[in-house]
Amino acid sequence: MIDRYANRFVCDLVAYEPGKPIDETARELGLDPADIVKLASNENPLGPSPKAVAAMTAALDEAHIYPDGGGFRLRSAIAAKYGLEIGHVVIGNGSNEIIELLCHTFLNRDAELIAAEHAFVVYKLMATLFGARYVEVPDPGFVHDLDAMAAAITDRTRLLFIANPNNPTGTMVGQAALEEFMEKVPEHVVVAFDEAYFEFLDVPLDTLKFVREGRNVCVLRTCSKIHGLAGLRVGYGLASKPLAALLQKARQPFNVNAIAQAGAIAALEDTDHTEATRALNRAGLAFYQEAFAARGLNFVPSVANFILVEVGDGNRVFAEMLKQGVIVRAMASYKLPGWIRISIGTAAQNQRCIETLDRVLR
Repeated sequence: MIDRYANRFVCDLVAYEPGKPIDETARELGLDPADIVKLASNENPLGPSPKAVAAMTAALDEAHIYPDGGGFRLRSAIAAKYGLEIGHVVIGNGSNEIIELLCHTFLNRDAELIAAEHAFVVYKLMATLFGARYVEVPDPGFVHDLDAMAAAITDRTRLLFIANPNNPTGTMVGQAALEEFMEKVPEHVVVAFDEAYFEFLDVPLDTLKFVREGRNVCVLRTCSKIHGLAGLRVGYGLASKPLAALLQKARQPFNVNAIAQAGAIAALEDTDHTEATRALNRAGLAFYQEAFAARGLNFVPSVANFILVEVGDGNRVFAEMLKQGVIVRAMASYKLPGWIRISIGTAAQNQRCIETLDRVLR
């Protein structure tokens, strides 16, 4: 068998399973795609930024030309947005690629990666792929235990991931705790603050202060969530210049296509769209939390654009809701078999989701 000759770390991987696509669900169950509600992948229910759509449409006329391999305009726009210099910015095919670049740069068979128990599963996949030891730290109450994470650091630790807000729990660690934690981190450890849901916070965190101080920190952000550009795959890392330069060496040329770069630049400037998304999200979170409380369902209060709720048998509830055209996310792969994660949708989508959940639980 060919797998005898493959890298054993690849053979050991359990492939990442994304949220169930609408078209696939429609084909498998014989449903009308227009009647399916997808609340599984933390996507923006308002769709993409209108300004981004216009910019991408204009950019199509030059689709025959290779994109700027260095992403000068996009990196300049990101740097300007955060008051940094362009040398601090690395762009990726989604922020997932920045995770991979960090692992390319720092992981090997002698290295360790530290993350919380109920954090983004891709951290474990990447550690496995690069043959590194994956150190999983318990997170009581579904919140990162930064003291325990600091205590887990050894001479072999190279990467430590803090997802903040965290996926799939929707919890966060505050500024004071982060600053206290950073005082304990030795020089040989790179701390990655994965902030895909940063823009949904009512009180923003300031992890960029560590970048400005020249610490070994990479802040990961994305255009997939608040900007509604998940299909484009545009993310970026904000790091000290020496760290960013290393990540640039690991990056493939043309990793972010020209259409995506044009859309991302416009989306970063579209404050009307981001504010409308925040307002919709606040209302949706309140709706779900009130609905779960009224039904006596255990849930984790969230600061992101999704919410985790305990339903008994997550796989069964997911499958039964799927048959009724509502896609949520079962959490067994996160060691939470009794839970599902629901993305915040429009008011109509949220109402249908609750009604469907009620029928399934009955």
